[in-house]
Amino acid sequence: MSDTAFVLIVEDEAAHGEAIAEVLSRSKYACNVVDSGAAAIESIKHRPPDVVVTDYRLGGEISGMDVLRAAKRACRNTEVILITAYGSEALAREALSHDNDIHVYDFLIKPINTDLLRDKVSRAAKQAMAAREALALRQQVESAFEFCGIIGNSEALMREIKRLKKVARSKSTVLIVGETGTGKELFAQALHQNSPRAGKPFKVLNCAAVSETLLESELFGHVKGAFTGAVVDREGLIQSADGGTLLLDEIGDMPLQMQAKLLRTLDTGEVLPVGTNDTRYFDVRFVAATNHDLSELVRKGAFREDLFYRLHAHGALRLPPLRQRREDIPVLVERIIEQANQEHGTAFERASPEVMRKLANYNWPGNVRELRNVIFRMCLEAEGPILQLHDLPDALKASTDIVPAGPPNLAGMSMADVEKLHIMNTLRMFGGNREKTAKALGIGARTLYRKLRDYGLR
Repeated sequence: MSDTAFVLIVEDEAAHGEAIAEVLSRSKYACNVVDSGAAAIESIKHRPPDVVVTDYRLGGEISGMDVLRAAKRACRNTEVILITAYGSEALAREALSHDNDIHVYDFLIKPINTDLLRDKVSRAAKQAMAAREALALRQQVESAFEFCGIIGNSEALMREIKRLKKVARSKSTVLIVGETGTGKELFAQALHQNSPRAGKPFKVLNCAAVSETLLESELFGHVKGAFTGAVVDREGLIQSADGGTLLLDEIGDMPLQMQAKLLRTLDTGEVLPVGTNDTRYFDVRFVAATNHDLSELVRKGAFREDLFYRLHAHGALRLPPLRQRREDIPVLVERIIEQANQEHGTAFERASPEVMRKLANYNWPGNVRELRNVIFRMCLEAEGPILQLHDLPDALKASTDIVPAGPPNLAGMSMADVEKLHIMNTLRMFGGNREKTAKALGIGARTLYRKLRDYGLR
C-alpha cells in the first residue's frame, strides 16, 4: 500500500486551490486541484482520494456537501475537510455531527491558517489510510483459500496444492521439500486425506529424532530376544500403518545403512523385522519430507543416489517459505488469533494494520511455526482486544519494512516507477542478493544490473 496520501482539493478560485496544493505538496502529499464540484466528482470516479479538502460553497449547482456525498459513496474511508467563510461555522459544525449518515472529518475557516491546514490533513490522511489498509487486509482474509488446514491464496501455495491433489490419488511415493516450519507434515496429512487411503492409519517417523540403533526397530519392528531389552515382539511403524500412509520426516538425516533397507522395502514391499529372517509384506504408501537439499547430500555421499531418484520418481512438492508468500500472512494471523483465543480463553479481535505490516515484512526464518509462536505469545501478554505495535517481540519491533502489507496502490504511477519500486522491494526481500533477485523477477542478471544502473539503484 502506498505511503503517500492522495488529496483532492476542490476550490472554485483557482489561485486559492493552487496555494493549498503547494502547502500540502511540501508535506509530501499527492494533490489534484479542481475548480468545480462536477470536476471533483469526475476525479473521485477516476481515483478515490484519501482526503478531500473542499470549499463549502462552490460555483455551480454542485456544492461541497455534494462532493462529500460522492466521495463517501466511492470510498467510505475517504475523509473530507470543509472550508467555510467566517460566520458560516454553524453549517460546518452541523456537517461534523455524527448524527448524520454522512459527516465531514473537520472544517477550516477562511482565511486558512497553513499550519492548521497541514495538521488537520495529516490527521485525516492517517485515519483514512489506516482504514484503507484495514479494509485491504480484511479483503485478503475473506478471499483466502483453505484446503485440509492449509491456508492461503498465494500463487506459490496454490501451485503446490494443485500438484498435491494430482499425486494424492496415486500409489507412488511422494517427496515433500521445505524449510523448517513450512508445514510439511500438514501437506503429508492432506495427501493422505485426499487419497484412497483416507480413513486408514497415518503414522509419522521423525528420522532425526530416533537414534541410529533404534531406527530400524522403530521402522520394521523386532521379535522377542532380538537385542537386550526386546522382551516381546513389537510391530514397527510400517506394520502399524498397513493400508494407510507413513510419513518419513527429515529423511535426509536417515543413516546410509537404513537408506539401503528402506530402498528395498520401497521396491519390493518386503519388511524384515529385527531378529528374524521371516519376510512380511504390508501395503503402505510412503511420504518422505526433508528440509535438506538431497541432491547436495548425494554429492557429498551422505544420501544414496538410487534412493534419491526413487523418491523423485514423480518430482517433489516444494513448499514455499513464508517470506515468498507474504500475501498469506493476514489470513494466517487471523486464524492463529482464533486458535489462541480458544486455547487461552482470550478474546482478541485482530492485529492492528501497523502490526500486520511488521508481520508481513519480517523474514520469518522459522516460517509458519515461528509466526504461530509469535502470535500465541502476543495473545498471552497483550491487553487487547487488538494486538498493537508495543505487543510485538523486540526482534519484530526493530525490523524494517521490506514490502507493503497489502496490495500497493499504484494508480497514478508511471510504469517506470512501478518497475523501480518492484525491483527495490524484491532486492530488499533477498537482502541485496542480486542473483536471487534476478531469478525471482524472471530476468537475467545482466538485465537486472542494467536496470539498477538506469534507475540509480547501484
